[in-house]
Amino acid sequence: MTKTSSFLSCCLFIMLLACHTREQEVQSNWQPQNNPMMTRWVDDVSPRNVHQEYPRPQLTREEWLSLNGMWDYAITPKDSTPPTSYEGQILVPFPIESALSGVKKMLQPAQKLWYRRTFQIPETWPDEKILLHFGAVDWETTIWINGQKIETHRGGYDPFTLDITSALSGEESQEIIVEVWDPTDEGKQPVGKQTLNPRGIWYTPTSGIWRTVWLEPVPESYITQIRMTPDIDENALLLEVFTNDKAKTGTIKAVVMDGEVNVAEEEGADHSVMRIPLDNPKLWSPSDPYLYDLRVRLEDNAGKTVDEVGSYFGMRKVSVEKDAQGYNRIFLNNEPLFQFGPLDQGFWPDGLYTAPTDEALRYDVEITKQLGFNMARKHVKVEPDRWYYWCDKLGLLVWQDMPSGDERIRPEDEEIQRSQTSAEQFETELKELMDDYYNHPSIVMWVVFNEGWGQYNTKRLTEWAQDYDTTRLINPASGWKDMKVGDVQDMHEYPGPDMPETEPVRVAVLGEFGGQALAVENHLWLTDFTEAPTHFNTSKTMEALRQEYTALVDQLNPLIEKGLSAAVYTQTTDVEIEVNGLLTYDREVIKINPDTLAMINQKVYILK
Repeated sequence: MTKTSSFLSCCLFIMLLACHTREQEVQSNWQPQNNPMMTRWVDDVSPRNVHQEYPRPQLTREEWLSLNGMWDYAITPKDSTPPTSYEGQILVPFPIESALSGVKKMLQPAQKLWYRRTFQIPETWPDEKILLHFGAVDWETTIWINGQKIETHRGGYDPFTLDITSALSGEESQEIIVEVWDPTDEGKQPVGKQTLNPRGIWYTPTSGIWRTVWLEPVPESYITQIRMTPDIDENALLLEVFTNDKAKTGTIKAVVMDGEVNVAEEEGADHSVMRIPLDNPKLWSPSDPYLYDLRVRLEDNAGKTVDEVGSYFGMRKVSVEKDAQGYNRIFLNNEPLFQFGPLDQGFWPDGLYTAPTDEALRYDVEITKQLGFNMARKHVKVEPDRWYYWCDKLGLLVWQDMPSGDERIRPEDEEIQRSQTSAEQFETELKELMDDYYNHPSIVMWVVFNEGWGQYNTKRLTEWAQDYDTTRLINPASGWKDMKVGDVQDMHEYPGPDMPETEPVRVAVLGEFGGQALAVENHLWLTDFTEAPTHFNTSKTMEALRQEYTALVDQLNPLIEKGLSAAVYTQTTDVEIEVNGLLTYDREVIKINPDTLAMINQKVYILK
């Protein structure tokens, strides 16, 4: 080795050591901000391991790179250009308002949030296309790669993907800047229960990146989407595979696996519907959530595989049918099934919209099942794909709300008149929701509106949704203003229970009831709970809560016999000031013994 090469090697070693030391300093400097409470999963969170699970379980590839971890951040006035300096570090993918972000600052509508980091493309990746995926960013997001503006995306709940290949430089290090504006509830966009003024049933907002950010290499021709529709009456899976524009001359080949056994194969063309027969298929249900594996290949005209993805599906059917007494019921797999579950807000004290870990996500699904429920209503929030994966895997039915936005009305009011911009955004995000989560067998109902929050053009939107997804029930509005359309008539009654009058076509459900509250000392969001509204402390002891809950559930059976098809109890956990959860907000205390609660809940499953 020459003196020159020896010197250069030494310099390179010093540079790498300095970079490694800098990275270690960044990692060690992160810590959660002070918070009224944390969950036990906080101890498992660090910049090196934050949400490292593959984020898209129904369209998998082997090669990918998580960009979760420490990013630079800055908050500037709304009209600012990209900053030249940054305020500090933020842990992605936790929203900036959360303790786990390490920042815990409330972003204002007159401000912008900026993120910056560098990344390197792994040397082992093929020299083809590089996709940049965002699980979700709330709300208006502009992406810059190496100073080049790539795209602006609007929507706080839907994943989006960018092809950044042309913006990559020949340098080893690539720069990404993310620009975010989020008006929260001062805007008209879908926002759910987020508010700049947290109080009562309105909670701390989520701004910025709140789901996994990741890179993925793909070939020039690649699979962009698959759409799986089970047909249990015909013992078949209907499969549509979509590719990017350059792949339209290729052949699609699909293989269905039952464990390690190949049970079916089929081939077809891009964008066509393939019918894959299944001999005596195993059905998916809460009691037996069986999932088939699926491999999909894209081959060129010479028969060479150019792209391959993995997936899974469940064979199940949801429909409205009449029972022996002539009542409309929700049927699962051609059998009546009473659906009973909690209202699930999906908030976390330490991560807000973002669960601290994947194990925490799984826990909420597991405990819901353990408590004797077969369903959860995901309330005006959309979860990351992995929450629905756990519902698919563990067998929990899901009613999925569309996040609400714009003005709210009372039951006696007329529907609101949205602006064209507001309506277009709502309808864009509703379609994205139905597209993005179409393949999950656990989702059995789409809920378009909740309690008149932003309710407009209900008949048109409900009929569109019924045509767009014929495999699920469409609930036009959960509670309050019923426009006599859709598959479901849904009432809210606190404490209840009660039910709407049965009808010839739609099913009758109780979309919310209960809400019995118990404040558990040392597990409260408020440090001085005496300041909370008195109706949040209806029970003084766990035994009193058990008795109240039992009395409510006992009243469901006479309603079920009169045609009630489902009920939703408020709610899974406490959330901030609300203490009417079956669990405390930190998930540490189950307020009624789990075995006892499961026994109480089993009383409602009387349909045959």
